[in-house]
Amino acid sequence: MNMNYAVKLIKGLLLVFVLSGVVDLRAQEKAASTRTDNQRTNELCLNCHAHNYFNYNNTVEKKQVKHKMEPGMRIDTLLFYQSNHKTFKCTDCHSEDFKTWPHSAEVRMEAKMNCIDCHGGDEKYAKFQFEKIEAEFALSTHATKHSQDFNCWTCHEPHSYKISARNDSIINKIIAYDNNICLSCHNNINKFELITDNAKPNIISKHDWLPNQARHFQNVRCIECHAHKKDSLLVAHNIQPKEKAVKLCQECHSKNSILMNSLYQYQLKSKATGLGFDNEVMLDSSYVIGANRNIYLNKISLAIFLLVLAGIAIHTVLRIVTKK
Repeated sequence: MNMNYAVKLIKGLLLVFVLSGVVDLRAQEKAASTRTDNQRTNELCLNCHAHNYFNYNNTVEKKQVKHKMEPGMRIDTLLFYQSNHKTFKCTDCHSEDFKTWPHSAEVRMEAKMNCIDCHGGDEKYAKFQFEKIEAEFALSTHATKHSQDFNCWTCHEPHSYKISARNDSIINKIIAYDNNICLSCHNNINKFELITDNAKPNIISKHDWLPNQARHFQNVRCIECHAHKKDSLLVAHNIQPKEKAVKLCQECHSKNSILMNSLYQYQLKSKATGLGFDNEVMLDSSYVIGANRNIYLNKISLAIFLLVLAGIAIHTVLRIVTKK
């Protein structure tokens, strides 16, 4: 290889290496500059709460101790900064006293804030109707059977929760996200036993009466059958006892499908229909037998049926006439 060419090649590689380092540093500087003050403040908490282990100084034994973080106190930063509360700082919901480390026993025993503490009575959040949701939840089997052990945070983990029904146009994503909220307890023995002493039911065997069970689980939310619907609310929170769960096929598989006032309620309000189908908005994600009939096909089918009857009648008359 020509020596001059080799030298030029090495210089070129070094230049690329240096430039890539500069670009990387600039990218890091840009990322750091885009962090909000709240994010910088939260780092003080997340230095411990974003990890499986944390260190502290044992003043009695005069040594540093590595301690395991309780799972319920560990924050997934990726999920938090994608959640509805991503712009908050920790002390917006937690006492300022938590800035002192180690946290005192008194601070740890403080009552947790509830959704309505921030969202209630605020015109900015009026469209979400938090007061009505709270009233509905108070009537639900979750609230009446489990009292203070069951609250908003039991289902809507404040460090990761994000609204799906209003923010996603893909129905299957909404279904999967909302059903995972239910399954996070009903399919998790550890969390289930924190709420009740009852034996955790087997979800599959409890629904063995349901035809095409897997398809139903993929295409409807638990609350479609297990919650009392109220047209004024986008998502029902009045969870009913299992004895009152919907079990009649025609509740969904009919022109007056209950799905239109629950799962497809938001899409119905945001999309115009007009292709002749009953409950046309459903067709973006699935075809529901009995709920997606087409008025034009119905008329064509009726016309064909009447023509067949007319043909039979004419044929019968002609046979009688010619026989005579």
